[in-house]
Amino acid sequence: MSSSASPLSPQAALIYVMVIVSAADSEMTDRELYTIGEIVKTLPIFEDFDREKLVSTASACAELLSNEDGLDRVFDVVEAALPVRLRETAYALACDVAASDGKAGQEELRLLEMIRHRLSVERLSAAAIERGARARYARV
Repeated sequence: MSSSASPLSPQAALIYVMVIVSAADSEMTDRELYTIGEIVKTLPIFEDFDREKLVSTASACAELLSNEDGLDRVFDVVEAALPVRLRETAYALACDVAASDGKAGQEELRLLEMIRHRLSVERLSAAAIERGARARYARV
């Protein structure tokens, strides 16, 4: 799944987006990892994705991210793999992961902004997606 291997599937690109958000603050929480697993297990976009490949896909993303220009390389492969119609989906999944542990730090917020720009998600659409994530992951 590295950039030198075959191109990413759209599902793998979505996983990459979730992984980079989870890793943004250098702490991938159990809640974030659980959320990624549940998203892959339950959303229709992943119905033909082999769930056994989730860990290896996330590891390939982490390996790519560890390079000197890793974040740019991740963005490049994600952009190449995602059709325009799935870019809002990618942003929504990123927001879900950021909101899942109840705290979105500055690193995660900045990364969400970068994702929004790199994937050309309109600001108004992004605001609606962000509000939906906050509502879904609210706690009493």
